[in-house]
Amino acid sequence: MDLRKLKALIDLVEKSGITELEITEGEEKVRIAKQGIAAATPTYVHHAGPMHHMATPAATQPATPSPVAAEPAAETQGHAVKAPMVGTFYRSSAPGSSSFVEVGQTVKAGDTLCIIEAMKLMNEIESDASGVIKAILVENGQPVEYGQPLFIIE
Repeated sequence: MDLRKLKALIDLVEKSGITELEITEGEEKVRIAKQGIAAATPTYVHHAGPMHHMATPAATQPATPSPVAAEPAAETQGHAVKAPMVGTFYRSSAPGSSSFVEVGQTVKAGDTLCIIEAMKLMNEIESDASGVIKAILVENGQPVEYGQPLFIIE
């Protein structure tokens, strides 16, 4: 990667509100991160082989599990409704309002199950199958990954 590009990326990080930027071009990878009040420092890494991305937890998990969260064994039975995007999972349309669905509730295909907030946009997630909600696998306010199971419908 050429030095002019690196300088432009460093300036972008310094002037914007972001604290970290990672760019991959082919087998080259650049990560620029602000640390405290110090200027952003570039890190240049060259990978010889194929790159594998590892998921990092976005938030600390609560110490006590919620009674809503199902055991992993529940995932093997029924239809899993999966997250269509990365974002934050919400069971209701507003704090304090009732949840869209509860365990044991019958739903039809097209019924709203939850909201996933992604980039300040609230996306209603609809059921893709009819049946009874057997498990809610994600807690309210928890970050979710693309393809992560959210509900089990039987």
